Amino acid sequence: MKILTAILFFLAFAAHAQTGYEIILFDLKAKKKGVMLSNPQNITNHTGYDNQPGFHSDEPLLYYSSFNDQGRADIKSYNYETRLTTQITETSEREYSPTLTPDKSGISCIIQRDNGAQDLGKYSLDGKDPYIIIDSLVVGYHVWIDNSHLALFVLGSNGSPNTLNYLRLPTRKDTIIAENIGRALHRIPNQAAISFVHKVSNGDWQIKRLDLETLQVSFIINTLPNHEDIAWLPDGRLITSDGTKLFVIKPGKEKTWTAVTVSDARLLKGITRLAVSTNGDKLAVVVTE
Repeated sequence: MKILTAILFFLAFAAHAQTGYEIILFDLKAKKKGVMLSNPQNITNHTGYDNQPGFHSDEPLLYYSSFNDQGRADIKSYNYETRLTTQITETSEREYSPTLTPDKSGISCIIQRDNGAQDLGKYSLDGKDPYIIIDSLVVGYHVWIDNSHLALFVLGSNGSPNTLNYLRLPTRKDTIIAENIGRALHRIPNQAAISFVHKVSNGDWQIKRLDLETLQVSFIINTLPNHEDIAWLPDGRLITSDGTKLFVIKPGKEKTWTAVTVSDARLLKGITRLAVSTNGDKLAVVVTE
């Protein structure tokens, strides 16, 4: 069943590969009464799949997954100060969801293999020294809690729902927190907590908070209908999209999503994943080609 689930997930990625994606990088300015995006740059400008952006916490680098001519995903980085793109991995496998590890010593990612296996692995910052972190679960997405703990989107098998799992690496103790979750897993700024999207019913999706000390779940706010991609600004605001426009909200203080001001929105179409830099001055937006 595990192999079947992995194959199904691989087919899902193959379906995504049929659609081209680009990553648009904006300058972000958060004001008290709104958010302004300006200076849009297509940083990939490459036919095919460029997706799943994630920022380095200290350096002006954006990591992402990019298909090569054979349709295999490798990890690349873009330096938005020098405007240089660097090939990080160039393997016979497929790497997705590149994420800087908490100790900043490497890049963790989903590794899909031709035999149907799908592992959570790690490479050094230069794409060498592959290391398997998890090979006992079919992991779709992940977020680091610290060097020893992870929150995982785990694909269900045999018709079972996808789950949010909390994994303790030293003991390998795995706790299922919630079912029917979305792909957006994020640390909440200035809190010992992460957020996830709980798909409680068709179109009725909720952003929820997992307390990392008690493992208790609480409600934050509803998503826009049928849209699961979100990101946090450092000031505690959430940013999301309805596919064509971007919106922000301050949970607990505001009840309505407010449109983001964009200086030039011509590149925004088919918006999906979002990523915000650690200091909140950059926003990466995935769009269709």
